[in-house]
Amino acid sequence: MAAPGGSVPGSVAEINELVRRSQEEDLVSVVMVPIQSLARAFREQQNREEATQSVFEVFAHILTRQLAAIKVFTENSESGKNEQYETCLQLIAECFRCLRNACIQCVKNQSHIRTVGLIDPTVQILQLLRMLRGFESDTLSAAFQCGLQFLGNLAVGNEESKDVIWKNAFPDLFLNCLNHLDKKTVTYCCMVLFTCLNGERTADLLNHTKGIELAETVVKICRKEPELDWAFLIVTEQFLKCPDLVSAMYTKWNSQERIIILELISAKLSDKNQESQAGSDDLAVPVRLMQFLAACFIEKYMAVLKYASATEAEDEEALIVIRLLDILCETTSNHEKFSYLQNSPALVETTIKLLYETHLAGKQSRNIFTASQSLSFANHTTHPAVGFKAHLIHLIGNLCYNNKENQEKVRHLGGIPLILDNCNIDDNNPFVSQWAVFAIRILTEQNAENQEVISQMVHQGIADNAVLNSMGLRVEEQNGKLYIKSQEKCE
Repeated sequence: MAAPGGSVPGSVAEINELVRRSQEEDLVSVVMVPIQSLARAFREQQNREEATQSVFEVFAHILTRQLAAIKVFTENSESGKNEQYETCLQLIAECFRCLRNACIQCVKNQSHIRTVGLIDPTVQILQLLRMLRGFESDTLSAAFQCGLQFLGNLAVGNEESKDVIWKNAFPDLFLNCLNHLDKKTVTYCCMVLFTCLNGERTADLLNHTKGIELAETVVKICRKEPELDWAFLIVTEQFLKCPDLVSAMYTKWNSQERIIILELISAKLSDKNQESQAGSDDLAVPVRLMQFLAACFIEKYMAVLKYASATEAEDEEALIVIRLLDILCETTSNHEKFSYLQNSPALVETTIKLLYETHLAGKQSRNIFTASQSLSFANHTTHPAVGFKAHLIHLIGNLCYNNKENQEKVRHLGGIPLILDNCNIDDNNPFVSQWAVFAIRILTEQNAENQEVISQMVHQGIADNAVLNSMGLRVEEQNGKLYIKSQEKCE
């Protein structure tokens, strides 16, 4: 398909001649229709390939003239709305729409646009648009949205374009558009930001006074607009790969903001489709970030005991501990990639200590940590601490998997009888007995000392044989001594 009225170069020559002969006041009326026709033509790959650098020189000239006009208006805004500037905005939107189409999967045109210097006036115009008042919202929105789409298409698959856009748009344009009231403008800004970001630029956010502010703004968008995929991808695919950035934000944030980022990390970890597509060496969350989160859990773990109070009010600090535990359970379940978390004695100690404290709190008064086999479970199904003790036992098992040192530490800290005391059915901790089976089997695997502890508990009547049977274990006496064996080996 050729451009309406002839070839693309011919159409551009026509526009160029009209621009040269027109005055500012009638520029819009004479070039609007040809530019709209060219925008439609650029939807076709063949027509995009016909474009030469002269095409974009014309647009650079037009947008430079419109930029000058917008600057005059913003400097004399007391004059109120002016029809001339309304049509000026319409022309800007059409130019951006045409340039947006010209960039689609066309490296040649992306290069021409950089060469003629179109990025700088585009960014300047977008910056000035937010200062305009009294215009039709649809006109302003179209200019904003098409301008951002143009920058996004210009950046896709082109590192040189990304670099120029970043130098011109970071941080002010991104911040202004991310805080825009129009949802589509925010969406397209997130698209441009995601396309431009890489590991180096993400790390650079730490070195700029407004860099962390920009990162925080994106995270807050994830809370306000959870269906906005671009913001989610910026956090999970870029920010999480920079542990220093996440820790810097986390440290200065309030509890509510910390919960947001922890939930985004959980979502990233639970994305099984993405994990299956990743390479064997890829980590959903970097080592240093997980070590930081483990340290946060160790530091603040006692906050969860606020749920043991008589009131059922949700506490944000307590919820943070729960979210951190969820993340630790998820990561340590992937032993191949996250086994380094087993090298933290403090994490093992904290988990045992917290299981003891919550178990004790549940016995001292009736609360969410109290074992329950009543019909009242329905009242607790939405309580954030439901399953908390089961998750602690799950984490203990993960930390001890194929790790003799941690098996020993759990025994020395009295963790084995504590786990056995939590293996009954508990409405407040669904599947706790299954996780107890899991943990005890791991703790006794190739560990005679831990088996001996359980044997003595049976001999003294502290541990019930029925409980061990449910775990697939059996106690046998040989030469006056008790031994723990797997039922599978006994058969």
